[in-house]
Amino acid sequence: MSGKQEGVNIESLSAQQLSAVKKQLDEEVEHLTASYTQLAAAQAKFKECLRIVQTGSSSFDDNKDILVPLTNSLYAKGKLSNPDRVIVDVGTGFYVEKDTKSATEFYDAKVKELGANIQNLEAIVQGKTNNLRVVEEVLRQKVMAQGAGPASAQA
Repeated sequence: MSGKQEGVNIESLSAQQLSAVKKQLDEEVEHLTASYTQLAAAQAKFKECLRIVQTGSSSFDDNKDILVPLTNSLYAKGKLSNPDRVIVDVGTGFYVEKDTKSATEFYDAKVKELGANIQNLEAIVQGKTNNLRVVEEVLRQKVMAQGAGPASAQA
């Protein structure tokens, strides 16, 4: 065989085999959908960071109090020492101080990268969903055909 996957004629599979394929496709679609949701949430978070960096530096002055997030639900009062410099979470717990232009570029690149990943994942989910519908239809036909014959107990 070559490195490419070869298709299987699903009409040649038994109802039991089709049920196993359907179960596997269901699990894959569920996993991919969860991944899609996580990517969309991460993209929304980066978009919010981008919005704050873009609008924040001009709206803050040196003496204005701000709330600094310590966790998702815990904030502490603070002051910006320099509104033109921000601390950026670059991943895995690492933070880097950047000027607002660099931070904007960083967040913009992250939003675009996640957008491309989301589009790729959408195409994969759509393909898997279409495959799932085909398998369900063939399985339905096999079960109906077996219901008409004496082998209906096998389904």
